[in-house]
Amino acid sequence: MSKNPAHQSELETLLAISSGLNADGGNDRFKNIMHQLLSDLCQTIKKFDITDEEFWVAVNYLNELGERKEAALLAAGLGLEHYLDMRADEKEAAAGTDVGTPRTIEGPLYVANAPLSDGFARMDDGSENAETMWLHGSVTDLDGKPVAGAIVDIWHANTLGGYSFFDPSQSEYNLRRRVKTGADGRYAVRSIVPCGYGCPPDGPTQKLLTGLGRHGNRPAHVHFFVSAPGFKHLTTQINLNGDQYLWDDFAFATREELIADPVKITDATLARERDINAPHTEVSFNFSLVKAAENTEELRGKRSRVKE
Repeated sequence: MSKNPAHQSELETLLAISSGLNADGGNDRFKNIMHQLLSDLCQTIKKFDITDEEFWVAVNYLNELGERKEAALLAAGLGLEHYLDMRADEKEAAAGTDVGTPRTIEGPLYVANAPLSDGFARMDDGSENAETMWLHGSVTDLDGKPVAGAIVDIWHANTLGGYSFFDPSQSEYNLRRRVKTGADGRYAVRSIVPCGYGCPPDGPTQKLLTGLGRHGNRPAHVHFFVSAPGFKHLTTQINLNGDQYLWDDFAFATREELIADPVKITDATLARERDINAPHTEVSFNFSLVKAAENTEELRGKRSRVKE
């Protein structure tokens, strides 16, 4: 409820004007959100007696964060992206809706429109002397029935923790592919075993984490979008078991159900069947999708993405 300006404190008047509560135009929901944010920020400044110098350090930090395009990275590092998943989990639990493979964060490094193949794809361009990875599995519904025509969109880092497009030394769409499942619901890719990565050491995200006494490292992982007509879109990733940061992921993405066990394959016959001439690492992971209650649930959430 609005107050008579005569009965408002100077701060209340300032916040009401600055957030547009007294203006006729604009979006009411946006105004109320901004009013809450500004109120909380002012209370924080007062509670900790933040100095003018500290305030302008924070403002300049925001400038640096934007210049380095690390805002999405920081959102992951502060656990805010994970909190969105927590909220979605809570809503599903409260509604008693079915759940399949758990969701987890998308991260900031997706690039849309990777090459699309049927059933199988090779993801790496062969430029790295790296351990070959055979990644495969199935997409089913909650009853275990194969989902034909599902698109498994996969992306991961190279052996130095870099992602193509963001790392200009890599070829276009290196380690990025989309695979369409057949009648058996299966997908398979040949790639390389990825490495975990750390935040850019000279960047604003790591600067903030260092001030908090935290590292900025992630375990080796593989990202997925899994989608199919009639099913809820799934955003998830798997972490490779054995990594030192498995349970200490700075982005809070590790979930027990999303840990995959790398298996060393030395069977020469199996290697030949996969057209691999050396021992390699196999990673198997299956996805279980939930029926969509409405068409919008089939789509991934809207956010700014490269080439989308």
